[in-house]
Amino acid sequence: MRSIVVVAIAVLLSACASQGAAPEKSAAAPSARKNPQCYSGDHGKFFDLEEKAVIAGVAVTCKATSDGKVGQWMGSKH
Repeated sequence: MRSIVVVAIAVLLSACASQGAAPEKSAAAPSARKNPQCYSGDHGKFFDLEEKAVIAGVAVTCKATSDGKVGQWMGSKH
């Protein structure tokens, strides 16, 4: 019984030791945008603030939220 426990511990330690170091994050992460933007799944891309688009047949404009951190689609005013 002891030999099974010892073998299991040895296998666990060797598996942990064989793993490489965690990869470092790249300096230019895709989510590190400076300006708020709106995403359109219909177009498959991001739009800058004040850009207009037609999404699902509705004319919309990319506007900043009240805190200015992100953009959101707002319908066109009549």
